[in-house]
Amino acid sequence: MAAQPGQVPPGNTLRVDCHAHVFDAAMPASPTAWTVPDYAFTAQDLLAQMAAHGVEHAVLSGLSISGDYNDYMIRSLRAHPRLRGTAIVNPMADLYTLERMQADGIVGIRLQLARRSELPDFDSFEYRKLLRRVRDLGWHVQVAIEGPQLPEVLQPLLAAGVNVVIDHFGHPDPADPLQCAGFQAMLAAVDTGRCWVKLSGGFRLPGTAAWREDPDGDLESMAALVAAALLERVGTDRLLWGSDAPFVGYEQRITYAQVLESYRKWVPDAARRAEIGDTAMKLYFS
Repeated sequence: MAAQPGQVPPGNTLRVDCHAHVFDAAMPASPTAWTVPDYAFTAQDLLAQMAAHGVEHAVLSGLSISGDYNDYMIRSLRAHPRLRGTAIVNPMADLYTLERMQADGIVGIRLQLARRSELPDFDSFEYRKLLRRVRDLGWHVQVAIEGPQLPEVLQPLLAAGVNVVIDHFGHPDPADPLQCAGFQAMLAAVDTGRCWVKLSGGFRLPGTAAWREDPDGDLESMAALVAAALLERVGTDRLLWGSDAPFVGYEQRITYAQVLESYRKWVPDAARRAEIGDTAMKLYFS
């Protein structure tokens, strides 16, 4: 049956967008923010995009630009049961705070380590406490970091017994995305059974500075290459998809329709996309 005007074509609905952000135009910015949007993208804006494109649920990622100011996201989770979230937290966050976050729809913490010259000491008492609390809550650690630094982060996280979700394909080295150390470490982490990889932010793979240095460059081919390798090597039970809406830094080039089109090219089989959606529902909404 053909879709009616304004309807999503059969087979094109998606269960979960696993990576999106919401914010207003007056949120406090971290001193280390890499950019500061001058517009709002609210939960209502996101839900409208989801409705227009046949997406049922979404997971909000902690916004690096605002550091551990999770208030706006948490209020959005309270208002919309179809949303879950991951929070950027201070490593000293206590159990009662984390339990309240869990009641509001938080399902993990986000380590936003991209563009960092120095990584946290995961063997410190503060981080060992935090990771134990994450594990005890049944949460996961969402990691955003450039591929070359990924191996030294994955090792202590997996040793701590936490589940790990890797953002944006693991940001493999653009010079050799499929053979670089970060990509290989990511595959090894998946083999432990405690790691998932997001097919998200493919337009960011040319590099974390590419949006400034080459704003008109190729945003598709590297993601397509890496997605094909992940689909073959990792399989649908360890892959997730996320839009990265509202595409901060790329607002003039990327739309929700475009990221969905890219995803359907990466995973052309609707049955396999459905399996990835099932994986997301088990991880975030079970």
